[in-house]
Amino acid sequence: MWNKFENMLFMLRKRGVQVVIDCPFCDITVEAMEKGVVTVYLDEIPDQKTTLLECPKCGEAIGAQQRMIYFNDTLDWGRAIRVWPTPQRILTESLPPVVASSLDEAERCFTGKAYLACAVMCGRVVEAICKDKLPNSRNLAGGLKALLDSQIIDNRIHEWGDALRIHRNIGAHATDVQITKEDARDLLDFSIAICDYIYVLTDKFEEFKKRKQS
Repeated sequence: MWNKFENMLFMLRKRGVQVVIDCPFCDITVEAMEKGVVTVYLDEIPDQKTTLLECPKCGEAIGAQQRMIYFNDTLDWGRAIRVWPTPQRILTESLPPVVASSLDEAERCFTGKAYLACAVMCGRVVEAICKDKLPNSRNLAGGLKALLDSQIIDNRIHEWGDALRIHRNIGAHATDVQITKEDARDLLDFSIAICDYIYVLTDKFEEFKKRKQS
């Protein structure tokens, strides 16, 4: 087992030093370059790394953190979260494990330029949400409709989810249709927004209403 981890870590170190992150100065998502890394280890396995990044567009400095994820017998860094300036919320901490792992996998696919696979994993994010909220849902289309009927999502979120369903099918079947980088980035953003809406903002608004009623 340890030799397998050593090989995985060696391959991670051999990869490029580009990290996908939202640049708050350019207000766009970029593939920033690593300029310095501090890694925290847990039982000799990397657990978290804090990275100083340089935006390729504006040249400004960005601080980011990533956690190591062990999923499907694979060791890899999860989605980069900006910690400086204007820190981002760590969305995956608020998600059920199957949803969080699917979202992280989608991010890794995008980072690795596997855009068809990214589309499939974005669809898996929504499928995992349906299974979490409505365990008896049998397929993604029906699950999305049930989420809408149950008022867990609204019409706009249903429309985004259906776009993810359609593109998941495109990515999962052997056709000549391709998923571009721009489409994959949009699909990933929609997945993140749907998770944020269902698992974070909805609960936050309910808490807000309770405070106002008390």
